[in-house]
Amino acid sequence: MNLGGRTALVTGATGGLGQAIARALARRGATLILSGRQEDVLSALATELRARTVVCDLADRAQVEQLAREVADADVLVANAGVPASGLIGSLSLEQIDRALDVNLRAPMLLARLLCEGMAARGGGHIVFVNSTSGKTGTVGQAVYCASKFGLRGYAQGIREDLRPLGVGVSSVFPSFIRDAGMFHDSGAKLPPYVGTKTPEDVARAVIRAIEHDRSEIDVAPVPVRVGSAVQNVVPEFAARVQRALGADKIAARVSDGQRGKL
Repeated sequence: MNLGGRTALVTGATGGLGQAIARALARRGATLILSGRQEDVLSALATELRARTVVCDLADRAQVEQLAREVADADVLVANAGVPASGLIGSLSLEQIDRALDVNLRAPMLLARLLCEGMAARGGGHIVFVNSTSGKTGTVGQAVYCASKFGLRGYAQGIREDLRPLGVGVSSVFPSFIRDAGMFHDSGAKLPPYVGTKTPEDVARAVIRAIEHDRSEIDVAPVPVRVGSAVQNVVPEFAARVQRALGADKIAARVSDGQRGKL
């Protein structure tokens, strides 16, 4: 799909990943609609990129539907917004679980459903879900976050086939640990040197590639993370033992501590 002259909605545009994605889309000639909760950050980015803005809390179901009505002209949806849900399952309240599921899973599902028919009527479009490697492998201290992202992956795979005859592409991008921006970076947690990280610009380039080449799934992760994910999908018990031996519990605790109060 050629992005030139297309209208693209980016959710979560106030975060570092969202801003990198928005700038990459603008460089490809897209007209932008930026959505997020922080009006001041949205306004500054909109001025830079000559974009429209819609303030929206994706945990509010009525606001999600209102957002879809206001951006009915979008040819591209980049569902990037997300919230953390870190901590052992007994430490999370029911309200925290509900919010994570609403923002990370329900909102992108509904936006895709409400916008895809307009895309098809105008001759095609594209939907990108910014997922996570947590959408492929379950890890300690991330059960609810993983559940929301696993669900999003399944939804993307299913509607990709639903919408193919209508000329609407569907892609998922799976970042791992991202430095300089994003939920992991914001937690302040430190990784062992062997794990490795990627940049917000790496994620943005993957989003562009997914749209322009209609890729189903793209990983944005260092080789050790990709290998670990593949191993866990084949032999999960063995992978879990390796993760424990490498200190996954300690890393999860650092992330959880850094994200406490941010859900």
